[in-house]
Amino acid sequence: MAPKRKRSTAVVADTVIKSHTPILLPANVAPKPPLPNPPTRRSSTRNAAKISTNPDVNEQIIDAPGAMRASPDDALDNGLPPGATKKESESEDSEDSALSDVPDIAPPPPKKRATGTKAVAKKTVAVVKSEGTSAGPAPRTPPVKKGGNGEESIAGDQEAEDDEPVDEEELKEALSRPPPVNSDYLPLPWKGRLGYACLNTYLRFSNPPVFSSRTCRIASILEHRHPLKDPSQPEHATKNRPDKDQPADVARGQAYVESIGIANARDIVKMIRWNDRYGIKFLRLSSEMFPFASHPEYGYSLAPFASEALAEAGKVIAELGHRVSTHPGQFTQLGSPRKSVIDNALRDLTYHDELLSLLKLPPQQDRDAVMILHLGGMFGDKAATLDRFRANYAGLSASIKNRLVLENDDVIWSVHDLLPLCEELNIPMVLDYHHHNIIFDAARIREGTRDIIELYPRIKATWDRKNITQKMHYSEPTPAAITGRQRRKHNPRVATLPPCAPDMDLMIEAKDKEQAVFELMRTFKLPGFDMFNDIIPHVRTDDNKALNAPQRKKKATPKKPNARKGKTEVGDDDAELEPKEEEEVTAPVEIPGDEVGMGGPDGRVYWPPGMEDWLRPAKRIVKLKPNPSTSSPLTPAQKKKAAADLASVASAVKEEAEAEDEAEVDPNETAATRKARAAMKAADARKARAAAEKAGVTKKAAPNVKKAKVTKVRKEAKSVPTPSTSDGEEDLSEPPRDTDAEEAETEVSAVNVAARPTGARASQRAGRKAKVSYAETGEDEMDEE
Repeated sequence: MAPKRKRSTAVVADTVIKSHTPILLPANVAPKPPLPNPPTRRSSTRNAAKISTNPDVNEQIIDAPGAMRASPDDALDNGLPPGATKKESESEDSEDSALSDVPDIAPPPPKKRATGTKAVAKKTVAVVKSEGTSAGPAPRTPPVKKGGNGEESIAGDQEAEDDEPVDEEELKEALSRPPPVNSDYLPLPWKGRLGYACLNTYLRFSNPPVFSSRTCRIASILEHRHPLKDPSQPEHATKNRPDKDQPADVARGQAYVESIGIANARDIVKMIRWNDRYGIKFLRLSSEMFPFASHPEYGYSLAPFASEALAEAGKVIAELGHRVSTHPGQFTQLGSPRKSVIDNALRDLTYHDELLSLLKLPPQQDRDAVMILHLGGMFGDKAATLDRFRANYAGLSASIKNRLVLENDDVIWSVHDLLPLCEELNIPMVLDYHHHNIIFDAARIREGTRDIIELYPRIKATWDRKNITQKMHYSEPTPAAITGRQRRKHNPRVATLPPCAPDMDLMIEAKDKEQAVFELMRTFKLPGFDMFNDIIPHVRTDDNKALNAPQRKKKATPKKPNARKGKTEVGDDDAELEPKEEEEVTAPVEIPGDEVGMGGPDGRVYWPPGMEDWLRPAKRIVKLKPNPSTSSPLTPAQKKKAAADLASVASAVKEEAEAEDEAEVDPNETAATRKARAAMKAADARKARAAAEKAGVTKKAAPNVKKAKVTKVRKEAKSVPTPSTSDGEEDLSEPPRDTDAEEAETEVSAVNVAARPTGARASQRAGRKAKVSYAETGEDEMDEE
């Protein structure tokens, strides 16, 4: 399918044509051999204009959609965070995924899932089949979605705030499962390394922000192939943008995306030093550190442009003795039956291996820098999928084989499925406790953490064979989760430690990232718990904010003598005048760059659960009031009806005023009552006129209500008795109101015009008159009858 975006040059158009999806050939047709000498990638220019990689300044730089995720397997969200721009892979005229091939015809958009129990039950897809699977009566597996490459992956988002709809059968199945059997062993005293994944919440909200998941869109890469309108000035989101009228250069666009990767790589140093200051020794590096590095068309090698930045980060990692790892995405699958998916997976694994290799870590730390991978979809036959994985794994390079480890998931592949495969192919296996409690072989093991301890020796042996330090993953479901889909969502923080060895490297997969690690430190007094303190809401003493108010210092002024008496002048002539204090504006003290975002001298970096807004106050949203002169919520027909109603109401008010003028004077009515009634009628007239203006009625469309206002009201012919609170009526302290004029305001409203029948209005008028009290205060108070 031809691209929709208009290309500026022939070079760009030729590049886009080459990005079509590779066609799967039949089995009896051999594919064409690759070119003997493929073109080499052009290195980035060193003298390129400096591009801002701060997402708060450059709108082309956005947060990665996975920046807030604990791992690709526990947050498969197609949505973007508020304020983020959609990636090119999600636009209409581009590939569906950076690692997937696109069909020639785009599939129709998915329909919204119904919330009814029957509709949800019909749409639920069972991934694990009852025949030929090792999973026993585990909770119903979540529905499966297909990526752009047709691969199966988990549907839904475990970090989403909305609750998953639940059908009746799924709920009954979840409630009927046996309770978990957990071990009461705690690995204390703790000697291992705790870690989190990809993003530091505290550093992300620093100024400038520190994180390694900046990304962009392919459209931004193509746009930045054109030079800036003013190359001598830095790029600006609105004032200095690429000029598409000038010729494009592929090297210039490549330099743009490389600058984003360099900024991400340099922030690793700050994150590692921050972790070391607060006792965290384990970090999972973001797979999106170098945007589109493994893309089939826009991909690139990390060397030589990123070699220096990654080597500097590796030097700090080696110096502090930390451990790093990576986790390729859910579409990186080596068991797929499609060759295009296998090719994409090989490119992605090669990218992650180059990323870890360029860190140049010491031998043991380099072996411990592993790549965690899920087996992926089942594709209808587990045995055939395992055979394809074996064949594709055999063709991997030795460097990738040394880093690759497998992890059990919460959809298809249990520990009993992967452990024999890992023992056969000499692949370490990562045990994920959360996934194991959702997908397990009920015929061999019970849900919980007690029975899995029997498999610990076999799992540890897969690591020892390659002399790699073992690691495990730990997370917990939300407390309200019942069904399998609900339990897949990770709790923002964890409450306890799993029954592992006390020297285990444990990756905490939670939304609150480093705060989840801090929570464990505070709960169990783990090493480093006394290194940090609670933050002060909306107060950051460790960064140089541009909008920070200048500090004020009090300065004493000399005494002013009293010229008349020769004394200092205060209230008492004999008293000494105290020095008067006035404020002197001083510039704030600049914090060194190395200390920005480090928590200050008090280490205030911990925020309580649910108080993430303490890191930065929410932006003030100003809502503009609609202008009645420019926009009116009423249609022309409604305006015409309102004008007619207003005319009839004004005529009725005028007739009533004339009738009152002719009525006899009530001898029992006081002057205060007459004054109050006149004021009320004037107020009702003003309200009716204001309602007419709001409805958009002009003076020509309706008579002026001001003419119908009564200037002098005479006493009514009949006196109304004053009700008493002892009769069960409510004592109304408000002044009496004319219900006819009051209904005039209601009649003018476009929504409530003629909404009530005449009988209802009459009964309501009678009820109101029965409750009205004309008792006045002061000298004109009416005597009780």
